[in-house]
Amino acid sequence: MTDQQIKDPLHGITLEMMLTLLVEHYGWDEMGRTIRIRCFNNDPSIKSSLQFLRRTPWARNKVEALYLRYKRENSEQTKKQGKR
Repeated sequence: MTDQQIKDPLHGITLEMMLTLLVEHYGWDEMGRTIRIRCFNNDPSIKSSLQFLRRTPWARNKVEALYLRYKRENSEQTKKQGKR
């Protein structure tokens, strides 16, 4: 494994894995409010969202950024709970 792969928090995480986790955590309604794209707001599904995100780099970047923010916030909460 290279240093770059080790430092990349998205290494080994598929778009489907990210999207599934985010939908489970936030739900489609919150996803649609956070990232304003039609596939999250109108008859959303993992399949249709993946098709759109794979063709649309700016939208994929927003999903990746939301995933990284979720992971960072989740990590911070875990650390706080461990200090108790």
